[in-house]
Amino acid sequence: MDSLIKVSYDNDRPTVSARELHDFLEVKTAYKDWFPRMCDYGFSEGTDFNPLKNEQVRQEGNRMVSRMIDDAQLTIDMAKEICMLQRNDRGKQARQYFLQLEKDWNSPEKVMARALQIANQKLQVLETENAQQKQLIAEYSPKVSYYDVVLQTKDALSASEIAKDYGKSAKWLNNLLHDKGVQYKQSGIWLLYQKYAEQGYTRSKTHTYSGDDGQQHSRLHTYWTQKGRLFIYDLLKKDGVIPLMEQ
Repeated sequence: MDSLIKVSYDNDRPTVSARELHDFLEVKTAYKDWFPRMCDYGFSEGTDFNPLKNEQVRQEGNRMVSRMIDDAQLTIDMAKEICMLQRNDRGKQARQYFLQLEKDWNSPEKVMARALQIANQKLQVLETENAQQKQLIAEYSPKVSYYDVVLQTKDALSASEIAKDYGKSAKWLNNLLHDKGVQYKQSGIWLLYQKYAEQGYTRSKTHTYSGDDGQQHSRLHTYWTQKGRLFIYDLLKKDGVIPLMEQ
C-alpha cells in the first residue's frame, strides 16, 4: 500500500500528524483555525488526539530561523472522521487509505507479530533480571573469611576509579576484562561470569532514577571490592600492565 500520509507506531497503535493530514487534504483554512474546529465535532484530547509541538526550521532571507509550531497526533478513527467531514476527493482517498491501514493492522499476521514482539521484549527483561539476580546470589553466597571481612570494610570502587590507577578510562578496563573472559555485557550492564561472580570481587548496588515516562526505574551498577581490585591488578600485571604509581 502506497504511503499517502506518514503513520507513526510509537505508542503501540497507528497515529498520524494533524498537520500532515491538513496538508494532504489541501484544506484552504489555516491549520490554527481548522484543527480547533475539527475538535469541536466531539473529539477528546488524550483519547482521540494528543497535542504536541514540533520544531520547524526554514530560511528567512540569509538566515535559518527555528520556531515551534502546534501539531497533534490523531488516532486513525479520528483521521477517518475528519476525512469524511471534508467531502472532497482527497478526503475520500485518505479515508480509503486509513481503512486499508486498519485492515492490515488488525490482520492475524500483524496481530501475531506484535504479540511476538511484546513477548520477546518481556523475555529480554526477564533474562536481564535473572542474570542480575544470579550475580547478587553469587556475591553473597560464599562464606566470608576474616581476610574478606577486612577487605570489605573499605569502599567498593567503580570501574572508572580503578581505571584511573592505570591512566585509562572505564571503557578501556571494561573491554579488557571482557576480552579476558571475566565479564559480559547484557542490556547495557556489565556482569561477571559465574566463576568470577562467586569470588567476592564485586558488590552490586541498585540505583533508582526517574525515566522519561515519569515513572521510577531501577538499574544495577557493579562496583569492585578491594579484593576485586587486587584480582584486576594481578590479572593485568601478567600482561605487563601496571598502575601508574609502579611505573
